[in-house]
Amino acid sequence: MKFERQLARRNLSRRPVRTAALILLAAFLSFSVFAGSMIVLSLQNGLESYESRLGADIVVVPYEARSHGTLESILLQGIPGYFYMDETYLDKVRAISGVESASPQFYLASASAGCCSVAVQIIGFDPDTDFSIQPWIRESYSRDLGDGDVIVGSGITVPKNRTLRFYNQDCRVVASLDQTGTGLDTAVYANMNTIQALMAGSQTEGFDYFGGADPQRTISSIMVKVKDGCSIESVANDINIHVRHVEATQAKTMVSSIAGGLTNVSRIIGGLTAMIWALAIVILILAFVMISHERTREFAILRVMGASQRMLSGLLRWEAAFISLVGAVLGVAVGALVVFPFSSLIRGKLDLPYLMPGSGVVLGLLVGSVVLAVAAGSLTSAISAYRISRIDTGLILREGA
Repeated sequence: MKFERQLARRNLSRRPVRTAALILLAAFLSFSVFAGSMIVLSLQNGLESYESRLGADIVVVPYEARSHGTLESILLQGIPGYFYMDETYLDKVRAISGVESASPQFYLASASAGCCSVAVQIIGFDPDTDFSIQPWIRESYSRDLGDGDVIVGSGITVPKNRTLRFYNQDCRVVASLDQTGTGLDTAVYANMNTIQALMAGSQTEGFDYFGGADPQRTISSIMVKVKDGCSIESVANDINIHVRHVEATQAKTMVSSIAGGLTNVSRIIGGLTAMIWALAIVILILAFVMISHERTREFAILRVMGASQRMLSGLLRWEAAFISLVGAVLGVAVGALVVFPFSSLIRGKLDLPYLMPGSGVVLGLLVGSVVLAVAAGSLTSAISAYRISRIDTGLILREGA
């Protein structure tokens, strides 16, 4: 076995161009498997994260906000936006049969101006009634959120003094939230007292987002939890019928529309990966068969010198193993350099929730991609070995005489 391994290395080193081409082909195979699997798993994780962070059965917003997709822009893409309705809608929603609890949220976009540290989405919530944001906050911050305090998403860089300025008002950053893979990662969260102070500051700075409405009496959305045993669809329909100028949407409907896009993207990526995998294996098989054909006389001489059929098969297996292993490691390394540093860019291009899996899953994908590439190399070597076993040594040598 040691002799076969050494001879395989010498054979590969004597033909560097051919060896490099085969290594690149194996690298392309492992790259496609690793990168494709990482993107699909990240999309699935992002969808699950989005569903869990939404935290409500029904979301109620002004009709114009829902019709223009503003809410999805805020939650998924992190695009700062705002829309408002009178807070009296909160009481109207609470009066609907089947509503267990309803909590307001307020969206305020900070400005790209000197009065603000960074242009982000600011989301205000009522700590007394909130059931969607605070459970998520509790994972990173166990205390109550005080006036003037904010919590930021994982995508926001916190200054060393842990202070962000919005509309010339300083806010103390008390915690950063876990990554979600959605636009929520670039948002800032505050209680209603803080958000109302920022609203007043925005008016003072000349940013009147409220269209003449009293910012102290406006809200942006209502998160609704439905009583056990009640139909979420029926409650949403009742809100749409009895509360004018708003639209109630089931959270699962929002998730389903995203899931549809995710399924389509996953199918495309999965199909391309399968096609690349099949094509790479076919090319590898053809390459090894052609190479073994060119080396027919070499194998015949080795047979005359006393090399057994088993030794020749082992030689091919070692050559294929070296090529596949080096190519697989190279492929997953390039895949990691593409997927990890550019994850934000990938999420932006796909326009879907995107959250990379944990280190354990990533390690499993790395190992699995390498194993699959080496297995493909073993398959090609087995086919070449079978062809060699059918060589008529005497005939080959007489033809070459």
